[in-house]
Amino acid sequence: MAYKNKEDRNIKREYELEKKRAGAHEARMERQRARRALDKKGVDRTGKDVAHVKALSKGGSNKDGVRLEPASKNRSFPRNADRSMK
Repeated sequence: MAYKNKEDRNIKREYELEKKRAGAHEARMERQRARRALDKKGVDRTGKDVAHVKALSKGGSNKDGVRLEPASKNRSFPRNADRSMK
């Protein structure tokens, strides 16, 4: 959500809500581990996103593989009417 003033954002509340959603915290940790693994290898991620070959929301993991993609490609997927990925 966009905020006019970044002070209006309650990050602590957002974090608590995320932990309550089933699987959200674990998925975030999985994404973070993938980024850290690439950083440890010395890969330059400037301007790129770390994309999972099989999306985490579709049951993927870091073991299925990750790749670097432009943000525009990684953040735009065909969606169903309920906004889930096709």
